[in-house]
This record gives sequence, structure tokens and C-alpha cells, in this order.
Amino acid sequence: MDAFLKGKNSIPEIDLALLGDVNGLDALHLQCHFGQDSLSLARMGARVSGVDFSQPAIDKARQLAEQLGLPAQFHCCDVRDTLQHIDSGSFDLVYTSYGTIGWLPELESWASVLAAALKPGGRLVFVEFHPVLWMFDNDLSNIRYAYHNDGPIIEEESGTYADPEAPITTTTTTWNHSLSEVIGALLGAGMELQQFQEYNYSPYAIFKDMLENQPGRYQIESYQGRLPMVYALGARKKAN
Repeated sequence: MDAFLKGKNSIPEIDLALLGDVNGLDALHLQCHFGQDSLSLARMGARVSGVDFSQPAIDKARQLAEQLGLPAQFHCCDVRDTLQHIDSGSFDLVYTSYGTIGWLPELESWASVLAAALKPGGRLVFVEFHPVLWMFDNDLSNIRYAYHNDGPIIEEESGTYADPEAPITTTTTTWNHSLSEVIGALLGAGMELQQFQEYNYSPYAIFKDMLENQPGRYQIESYQGRLPMVYALGARKKAN
């Protein structure tokens, strides 16, 4: 956070390669949390609207925007209700990344929202942790869950992704979404897939026993280079 406040943008290199030049674009950041990446887009010249379902996160995003003097709007709502808070068809870019769709039981409504938010010819940049990772148990030692979405995954977890040592125990409900489910939902919503890439590293050390083999590139020590960690795709809304 200190580096961000001092002017360093937070968006990882994987995402930047797909985003390209966003200067002058109207950008919608779905599931933006407390807005660091949203405000990074604003620093890059985009006119940004961020959406997240957590009111404390949105409050923090608004505070940061005011503190930094950056032009951004933030809306608190379920991502599937986004169209109630924005003008449909008004965005050049929709951006969403890292730990977002796993909280959704199905993707058709998600895809229809982002497609409706875009202007004809508008772009989606989507980066997410690979569904293969969510097949493993919390120790990353055994395959416990299905690759395809066959229902909710209910787990009891200690700590948080921000602080694994936090004295908190929670029960989480998530869903694993295969690559075919993601791409199929986007195609069904009228999006055209333009770019797709898989990576054997993550820009974040959110799993156990991760090594930073190169600056900003983390791999799980026991599976170094042998598991897909992240995938990224770019898609465009079909022109009318």
C-alpha cells in the first residue's frame, strides 16, 4: 500500500500486456475490492468506475480516490446488479482479475452484465487463477475437488488471503469454473475471444509454500513450473 500511495501502480505485468494503452477510455472495474487497480487505471488516464459488494471496501476506495485526487467512481453492489448502477453500453473496457468468479455459482449472468456494459467493439480484459489450482485441498497435496463446476465447494479456513496468520476462522462457499465454462459464457453473451494465455506463475504469493523465482513471479515450491497458475484472456463485444 505504501508503494501505491507513493505513485507505484498495482496492476501486474500479465494484465498490463492485455490492457495496453487505456488513456482516454471509459473503464469499468468489476469486483474492484478497495480500488487499488481501479485507481491505477485512473493514473494511466482512464475514466474509471469500480464495483464491489463490500461497503467497507468501497468506502476505502472512495477515500483513496479523494486522497490521491484521482477521477474514479465507486458503486457498492453485487456484480450481477451492476447494470442498476451504470449506463449500459457506455464503456470501452471492462477489467476484472484474480479471485473474482469463484464466488459466483454460474457465469451466464456475469458474462451478460459485462457484455451489456460495453460499447459495441468494447474490450474485456480478464485474468484469473487457473481452475486446476482449485482442485487441490488447502495443503495443495491432494486433488479433492472436480475441475468442472459440479456444485459448491464449502471449506473452513483459518486466516485470510491478505494475512494467512490472522486469528480468524471462516466458512467459505465457492465454485470452480472450468476454462470451457468461462469461454462458453462469454461467447454466449456475444463476446469474441481474441487472446488467451496460461502462465505457470502467479503475481501474488497467496498459496502456501510459494517461491519468488523471478521478481513478481511466484510458484508453489513443490510444483515449480508444472502447474498452470493463472490464465488471461482478451475478448471484444461484437459490433452491431
